[in-house]
Amino acid sequence: MAGRFDLPEPDAFTRTYWDAAAGGRLLIRRCGACGRAHHYPREFCPHCWSEDVTWETASGRATLYTWSVVHRNDLHPFADRVPYVAAVVELAEGPRMMTEIVGAALHRAGHAPDLSGGAELEVVFREGFPVFRPVPTD
Repeated sequence: MAGRFDLPEPDAFTRTYWDAAAGGRLLIRRCGACGRAHHYPREFCPHCWSEDVTWETASGRATLYTWSVVHRNDLHPFADRVPYVAAVVELAEGPRMMTEIVGAALHRAGHAPDLSGGAELEVVFREGFPVFRPVPTD
């Protein structure tokens, strides 16, 4: 769709990642040489430079590393979503990824999110994109 700044442009390598996300699965890459996982997907390990890397389904669990409440974004479709929470999460498998936090109550006074560092999160998918929400507490 023309004019959208949030849509990926999959190529031959990243198509696997985006197809899995469209099906509700979060993929990461794991190195066969050093054993470490990484995200964003690359054709080589950013830790040891090995090309012995494979796709792996992530657990979908993460902790909140840092976040910011975005109050203004004039690009489509972000303008319709403000305020929203942009974040970096640490996946249970180790890598960190940029994402959006959904389902976090934004307080009216100052729009401060009901979040704290280290909060437990789980992946959900919105229009084929992995986003995270706080794990419900009973």
